[in-house]
Amino acid sequence: MNTQSELTWLPESGIQLRKAGVRFDAIRVDGERGRDIADWLARMTGGDPGPIVETATGRRGVYFLVPVGSTSHRAWPAGVTRFVAGPGHVSYIPVPALNDLTWPLSWRYRPTAPDRLVHTRLLCTALHSQG
Repeated sequence: MNTQSELTWLPESGIQLRKAGVRFDAIRVDGERGRDIADWLARMTGGDPGPIVETATGRRGVYFLVPVGSTSHRAWPAGVTRFVAGPGHVSYIPVPALNDLTWPLSWRYRPTAPDRLVHTRLLCTALHSQG
């Protein structure tokens, strides 16, 4: 695992919002479906699916951090929320620190490298096939 200093987009403590379209975009899938998809991706990638954040309250959303611009021109199934930036539109993605109390956010799968993100095509395929 890389050190905190190599993962400059992570907050040092607590939780921060990161603007979509700068370092990454995100796909949110709520509830157990999101957790199931995250675990399926981990199995398909040898335990390193890329950074995935989960919430313990409300919709219990699971945020898959994906490369900027990679969510467009794809048919996403119902129940998926895209966090992207564009003309007249800004989205913010919640990001917890690696080693701090960040409830209700936590890392389901922690980031492992500065530029390692969830593979968008694999995520889209999993969402369609795992329904």
